[in-house]
Amino acid sequence: MRENELHYFEEILLARKVQIIKNLNGVEAEMMQLRECELNDEGDYASISNDNMVESAIGAQQSQELLEIETALGKIKAKQYGICEMCEDDIGFQRLKVKPHARYCIVCRPIVEKNRV
Repeated sequence: MRENELHYFEEILLARKVQIIKNLNGVEAEMMQLRECELNDEGDYASISNDNMVESAIGAQQSQELLEIETALGKIKAKQYGICEMCEDDIGFQRLKVKPHARYCIVCRPIVEKNRV
């Protein structure tokens, strides 16, 4: 991958990292507010419980994405970015534009996902 392409993806990854950290901090603050709310009845409890579950799921998903972004940034520094971890072929530019922290090429991705289940 050319240097200007690496720089392009590094900027995208860094911007997404900042956004995720901001989101995670917001989720944490919102969950703190929910915990401090005075619950008047079972409906309030159910609503807050549901909100808490949704916020937790979103936080977990974004935390995972943040780890993947950190890995991708490390690969950029090591000049290993854009190489499939399974077949070691190049990950297509268009795939990286859609998912800049992709670890697998479009051929290997379904294989890896199928084996996770």
